[in-house]
Amino acid sequence: MLHGQKVVVVLPAYKAGKTLEKTVAEIPKDTVDEILLVDDHSNDNTVEVAEKLGLKVFVHPENRGYGGNQKTCYTEALRLGADIVVMLHPDYQYDPRLVTAMAAMIASGIYDAVLGSRILDARALHGGMPKYKYIFNRLLTASQNMLLGSKLSEFHTGYRAFSREVLESLPLLANSDDFVFDNQMLTQCQAFNFSMGEISCPTKYFPEASSISFTRSVTYGLGVLKTSVIYRCWKWKLCKPVIFSNDPQHRLSAHLNKTSDA
Repeated sequence: MLHGQKVVVVLPAYKAGKTLEKTVAEIPKDTVDEILLVDDHSNDNTVEVAEKLGLKVFVHPENRGYGGNQKTCYTEALRLGADIVVMLHPDYQYDPRLVTAMAAMIASGIYDAVLGSRILDARALHGGMPKYKYIFNRLLTASQNMLLGSKLSEFHTGYRAFSREVLESLPLLANSDDFVFDNQMLTQCQAFNFSMGEISCPTKYFPEASSISFTRSVTYGLGVLKTSVIYRCWKWKLCKPVIFSNDPQHRLSAHLNKTSDA
């Protein structure tokens, strides 16, 4: 625990059998109370490795997509009584040792959400990140900061920490089940006036690390721009998109009493 707050790490997994053990080995056990893995119908040994490591495991009976995986991750973390939830990809691309620092930034009461930024790390472009992805990242982030009125160094990291209040308040069930879920969630944080902090995070790029194709990257980018434009239209009261709805039916907290089907 940190300042008396329960910390849960969630691992949204898909074919992570080769990297899971290395990832879990570096998660700081002195501050993390539970490690929860959600397997999105992998066809490798991810579940077998997770169970061997003693993780709390949930398995999707069918593939629900990256966003769908996160919805289960956060729902089950809240069900476990988490006060702070850190999402870490089990592909060993992000440094697990930063979990404590990210959780502490929330436990201190200063931030509601914390992002592990690859861009703040001076080695970002030299650490293996493909040049086109770096440029893509910078252009998208600049566009989003302009449309959202934010000042983040990047919106596209998969390393995040959230307070329980954030996870219970945002209409996450209204979000996509695909990769754009990540971006919709941060845009919702901005819309609901949650404070977001960042920490420099070195990353590793190697064959076993997960990565989406160029085509899917373009699809993601278009989804990001669409989300930002919708946000601006919502701020101007030109539309009422469901992803910014206050309707409780779109919140994870409204479904906590239901039995998980994962």
